[in-house]
Amino acid sequence: MLKIGMLTSGGDCQGLNAAIRGVAKSLFEYDPKTKIYGFKSGYRGLIKGRYREMESKDFSGILTLGGTILGTSRMPFKEMHLPVDEKRENSPTRIEAMVNTYYRMELDCLVIMGGNGTHKSANLLREHGCNVVTLPKTIDNDLWGTDVTFGFQSAIDVATDVIDGIHTTAESHGRVFIVEIMGHKVGWLPLYAGMAGGADIILIPEIPYNIKTIKKVIEQRTANNKPFSIIAMAEGAKSIEEAEMSKKDFSKYMDEMTYPSISYKLADELDQMVDQEVRVTVPGHYQRGGQPCPYDRVLATKCGAFAAEMIINKEFGYMAGVSGSKMIKVPLEEVAGKLKMVDPEDELVLAGRQMGIYFGDEKL
Repeated sequence: MLKIGMLTSGGDCQGLNAAIRGVAKSLFEYDPKTKIYGFKSGYRGLIKGRYREMESKDFSGILTLGGTILGTSRMPFKEMHLPVDEKRENSPTRIEAMVNTYYRMELDCLVIMGGNGTHKSANLLREHGCNVVTLPKTIDNDLWGTDVTFGFQSAIDVATDVIDGIHTTAESHGRVFIVEIMGHKVGWLPLYAGMAGGADIILIPEIPYNIKTIKKVIEQRTANNKPFSIIAMAEGAKSIEEAEMSKKDFSKYMDEMTYPSISYKLADELDQMVDQEVRVTVPGHYQRGGQPCPYDRVLATKCGAFAAEMIINKEFGYMAGVSGSKMIKVPLEEVAGKLKMVDPEDELVLAGRQMGIYFGDEKL
């Protein structure tokens, strides 16, 4: 009889429940006596031993459900070695508490679903002797070792719908609209949504932008009888000047910034440089919400079933990755701490340039 712990960590996204269902149904099919324990609120539940034993019926009717039935929370990797209770002498560290819970419950494996930070902590658990299998969850699609993560396509759909809706208003009023799309360090989501939504300018963290050239692009569009522009901007996009700052100086610079976000800063600067009105739309966490699209339901289910297969075969310490149309085992030590960045020479970027989309740099 298998005893499996399961948790979701980090930001929620579409497809988590489909993945949970894929793991559970596959394990119950293998052995109906399998015991699955769902930890509440991610790693916090594992630290404090907050869980519930789940029954087969708990995994029915959740395929199309957004969010996560287990609950989630953020637990920064850099805090894993902090004491659970700083006021208590000899308090175990957070990682020690998680390992203690794992062994106290006599688990055969921990199934962990999350993004980059989650995988760093999962690898730490592996290094402490826990059997771990992970699933690639993030709307950012920035996990190393997998072509795609579940949640990504659903977020593309949401962000694209926003850009689609903005088009009519921008064109009707002859405005410049900046749509701020999630992507703090990596620009896959704004790149895909910007391309799908027909954005005229796409700004991503990997390609620092020149505001003077953005002004030139907007003015060229106006001269060509296109008196509106759509800018799809990653929340982590940087100007050339900002990209040249040291990490310390940039952090201070951001702390002192009085704008709600960088898109408002860019809007204010452009407002003083072009003749058109400049407006900002921020869909924010809406990009994480709602039902998973059919693609993500299938992908998450496939990942869940593959994770179950690894557990049954006692193949631990791997992430369920995707390569082409196939599922692959990716060692956690290769995933942890690595980001899959957008190559400025990526085929999609080059295709966009060929069509006249501007990416912020000097290449027009």
